[in-house]
Amino acid sequence: MAQNIPSGPPDPLLESLPELQNFSLVLGGPLYQLLRKAHLDDDVGRHLMRRILVICGIIWLPLLMLCASQGTLLGGVDIPFLYDVETHARFLVAVPLMILAEFFVHQRMRGIVAQFVERGLIPAGSLERFRAAIVSAMRWRNSIPAELALIAIVFPLGYYLRTDLFALKSSTWYATSGPHGGTLTQPGFWFTWVSNPILQFLMLRWLFRLVIWARFLWQVSRIDLDLIPIHPDRNGGLGFLGGSAHAYSPLLASFSAMAAGLVASRIVERTHTLADFKLEIVFLVAFGMLLVLGPLMVFAPQILAAKRRGLREYGAFAAEYTRDFDRRWLRSADHDGEPLLGTGDIQSLADLGNSFSVIREMRAVLFSRDMLVQLLWATLAPFVPLVFTMIPLNELLDRIIGKAL
Repeated sequence: MAQNIPSGPPDPLLESLPELQNFSLVLGGPLYQLLRKAHLDDDVGRHLMRRILVICGIIWLPLLMLCASQGTLLGGVDIPFLYDVETHARFLVAVPLMILAEFFVHQRMRGIVAQFVERGLIPAGSLERFRAAIVSAMRWRNSIPAELALIAIVFPLGYYLRTDLFALKSSTWYATSGPHGGTLTQPGFWFTWVSNPILQFLMLRWLFRLVIWARFLWQVSRIDLDLIPIHPDRNGGLGFLGGSAHAYSPLLASFSAMAAGLVASRIVERTHTLADFKLEIVFLVAFGMLLVLGPLMVFAPQILAAKRRGLREYGAFAAEYTRDFDRRWLRSADHDGEPLLGTGDIQSLADLGNSFSVIREMRAVLFSRDMLVQLLWATLAPFVPLVFTMIPLNELLDRIIGKAL
């Protein structure tokens, strides 16, 4: 389904490649059509807060009301509802961040994809292959069987989650333990068959979108791109692709929020400390970086090939130029009748050296250190409050102030 485009002068790029007008990893699929009819998804940004409130209201508010009616809001069981940090982190932090990520990804991706054509990286003879890659990605995005498959995966997960509840050693707001296993409470039924499936569907749908994006990049990387070895981005002109990783920061934060909620619940139960989860946190960071940055590595072979070609071609050109420069200014007495002072040959020699340096500094990776730091911060931010469980606040402030002084 095409999205609304503001009126104004026609975009030459959209006229030559109208498929770009529909490119979005977010706007598509049966659920999008349903939300659109409910006026919750006409525009990703315009109804952002409404979607967050409605979805969080469906998955969290009934739990609050049911627990209040059953007396398990603040007590009555070993783990009351309001003390269940993991549940609140998942439904009140992770889910809003997943929805927020839709806004950032939708805003960035079409402009990023358009730059393949705007920068002349797609040869004229390969434009149809590029168009086919866009159409294929949108076909996957709109796939009804794909979303039905995600739903088919989600509800069995709910079933297995329910079987895990029967092994509880203590009573909680969602299940009570007994000699014959656990029994779901009223809020437990909503938690198992409504709240958790919605969360799991949102998470799996995001993973599916990342698969679509990775597949699209792989298809484009099979095209013989017209890379520019002396492009100042040191990526042959593909440096703009690194901007796609920034859009996924809220998504990484949402995944980390779920993990941090689980860790926090174990700390509250006094069964573990934050240090016990070091390996899990490292794995989470590595998985997040692979998920977001891994697809960009499909262009590494072309970038390295462009670097080798550039070094060879510009090396031959530099050899010819410097040989002529040497012959004219060092081996000739009259310098062809031109004064040395003010000649453009020296500046041209310096410019040639700079161009050759750019080629030598070409990188196969499409992300910078600053971008990597931003993604690391987004992934680790939900764990920052848990640091206070290991270090008292006054001691932490003393350390920070001490280092600053």
